[in-house]
Order: sequence, then C-alpha cells, then structure tokens
Amino acid sequence: MTQVDLKLINPETITEYRQNGACVVRDLLSPEWIERMAAATDRILANPGPGSMEYTADGKTGRYYGDFFIWRRDPDFNEFMRSGPLVQLAAEFMQAEEIRFFYDQLLVKEPQTAEHTPLHQDLPYWPLRGQQIISIWAGFDPVTEEAGAVQYIKGSHKWGKFYAPATFGKNSHFADIYRKAGLEEMPDPEQLISEGEMLHWDLVPGDVVVHHPLTLHYAPGNLTESGRRRGLALRYIGEDVTWDDRPGTFVKNPSLAKTLPEIKLRDGDPISGELFPVVWQRNP
Repeated sequence: MTQVDLKLINPETITEYRQNGACVVRDLLSPEWIERMAAATDRILANPGPGSMEYTADGKTGRYYGDFFIWRRDPDFNEFMRSGPLVQLAAEFMQAEEIRFFYDQLLVKEPQTAEHTPLHQDLPYWPLRGQQIISIWAGFDPVTEEAGAVQYIKGSHKWGKFYAPATFGKNSHFADIYRKAGLEEMPDPEQLISEGEMLHWDLVPGDVVVHHPLTLHYAPGNLTESGRRRGLALRYIGEDVTWDDRPGTFVKNPSLAKTLPEIKLRDGDPISGELFPVVWQRNP
C-alpha cells in the first residue's frame, strides 16, 4: 500500500469534514499515480464498459461519460483502489477497524460539455446503512468552477434529510428504478443552492475532495474550450455498514446487474463477498 504523509490528514482536516460535510486534502496523489490513472481513464474512455453511460445527447458538444465498477476489469483501477493512498485516507477519516471497497465511479466531462450533475446526496442511491461510509473524489486534470468543479452545500449532511435520487441523464434507465424508492422529493434545487453556503475548490492533480454520503452536491458542466475534467469517485465503507435491500437503489438497474456477480446479501446483513473486498485492516 502507498504510504501517505499523515501530516496531510491532520485532525483539523477531519474536523472540517465532520462539521461541513466536505473538505479538500491537497497534494495527496503522487505524480506517478496521476500519470498512471490519467492514462487508465483514457483507456476506459476509448473502450466503454457494458455498464457505462453516455449522458451527453447525440448532436450536443462535449462528452459526459459515466462508468461503474471499473476496478473489476482494469488492473490500474484495481490497484489504485486497493493500494493507492485513498485507502489510508479513508481509514484515517472513518477510524474503522476494517475497510471494504464499495465501488468506483468514473465521471468525465470533456471540454464544452453543457450537462450538469444534478443536486443530490449519495446515500439514497446506495443499498447501505451505517455511519462508516465515505466518498473520495480524485481528479486527473486541473479543475475550476468553469471546468465543472463539484460544489457542496455546507453542513447539509446534518439536515436529517434523505432525498429521492435524481437521475444523471434522461437515457440512463435509472429514473424508473429511483421512483420506486418512495423517498421525499427534494425541494427546488436552485433555491437550496442559492440559499446555502456553497463549498468548492480549485484543484490541481494530486488534490482530492472528501465528502459525507449525505452532503448535498452538484457539478456544473465543463464550459472550458480545451480543459478536460477526468474525475474518479471511490467509495469506502467500514465494519458498521449493513445491506439495505430497499427498492430504488442503483444496483436494481438490470443493465448494471448484468455486469456484476449475483449479490446474495439480505436486508441487514453485514457487507461481505468478493464484490466488496476487504482492502485494509487495522490489525490484520
């Protein structure tokens, strides 16, 4: 496992994460990891997987690409989630005894991509219950607000809300799945954004953003003329997390389920199985 300078993950940064629902950790990824994962991302973009999504409509400029569980078919993504510095980052933030990997999600916005990522929380999409759940967003290009930097509503993870998931694209086939969740509809997103205190950061490759699974966030399109926005979100979970077999989570999508092994977990089960591997233990 890549060792991380723990001075980069200081108590003040973890406190900021817990209070605000999101924080940035600067200069975490080495140049070697950045180069390796940027090349791996381009390899995936050239060879989309069976569960991938093209969120940009035909005839529109740019490209908004999404893909899931890439670690299962690409050795660089596999090693990055298992041995890269984000594993240790997750362990420090969650103070767990054991870390499992939940899944990775590639979200690429090429230049002149108008499509935005809608305001949402992560956890309503996922079949999980528990406190030890964390998302880490790593970019392999410089990111500014114009290029589509992710923006967070400060403190929204403490609102006690669990909003219905929003689909990322009209042709993603997730909308019907999410309607079955029966959750509270989100109020006007534009009003929430205008009234909230927003957090976002300009990033350079090497920086990562950590956020709570209930923090409301969105991302504008990439309106730059030539700047790419290749971003990878990795989700880690600790030992207190159990399976939530409610309707309306993303694993219920048949097109995605076809690419995954059968999930034999029942409601309330601790997370286990080769789809969600153990990647770190405090005292192995």
